Amino acid sequence: MAGGTVERVLVTGANRGIGLELVKQFLGSPDPPKTVFATCRDPQNGAQELKKLACKHPNLVILKLEVTDEESIKATAKEVEAHLAGKGLNLLINNAGVMPPSTLESLTQEDMLSVYKINLIGPMMITKAFLPLMKTAAKQCKEKELSCSKAAIINTSTIGSSMGTPPSMKVFPVISYRCAKAALNMLTRCQALEYKKDGILCAAIHPGWVKTDMGTDKAEITAEESVRGIRKVISGLSEEHSGRFLNWQGDYVAW
Repeated sequence: MAGGTVERVLVTGANRGIGLELVKQFLGSPDPPKTVFATCRDPQNGAQELKKLACKHPNLVILKLEVTDEESIKATAKEVEAHLAGKGLNLLINNAGVMPPSTLESLTQEDMLSVYKINLIGPMMITKAFLPLMKTAAKQCKEKELSCSKAAIINTSTIGSSMGTPPSMKVFPVISYRCAKAALNMLTRCQALEYKKDGILCAAIHPGWVKTDMGTDKAEITAEESVRGIRKVISGLSEEHSGRFLNWQGDYVAW
């Protein structure tokens, strides 16, 4: 990465789409991380692409993680800690999420709570579980300035959560997803305020409208293009970006 090497990174929701592409590009970079942790709900049956990558890249570790299960999150954090053997986790990318169709007319209380549990509470609890490892990474780094090579939390957001420049409901009719990601943006801001003293950078990134299972084939860019941009943005993040909401091209998104 242009702004420095990330030695140890963890990506959630890594078995498909943007998460899988992030893993691929980290592993395929000229100076890859020493360890890439790729998590997904069902590594045994739903991670064939990750398994293929693991055969070629010994620095890839595939782990089971259910983002709605606190015990699963804690267990995964313990596995990562054991694997790191005293080292810290430099970069946590909270990428796992769902985007079920929902309108103001169709949305139910159960729908909203289900999406919030995955898209907001999940990243919150995952970050809490891995925070000690990130604090360790920040302490072990000689750099004084905040950066993703030191310690950083990246939360995958969406332009649909923007209150300043929101897309129309016809273009983006997913109420529960938009609301949960708007809350995730505030969580990101709160994390940035709280964890600055620990040397941890926090930012939310809109990956663009991406051609994935969630984005559909009508989307504007491929996962490869999106992740190439995301990695470039990540490499250039510094203290001035902490707590901010950016897109995959590095532009600020209106809250």
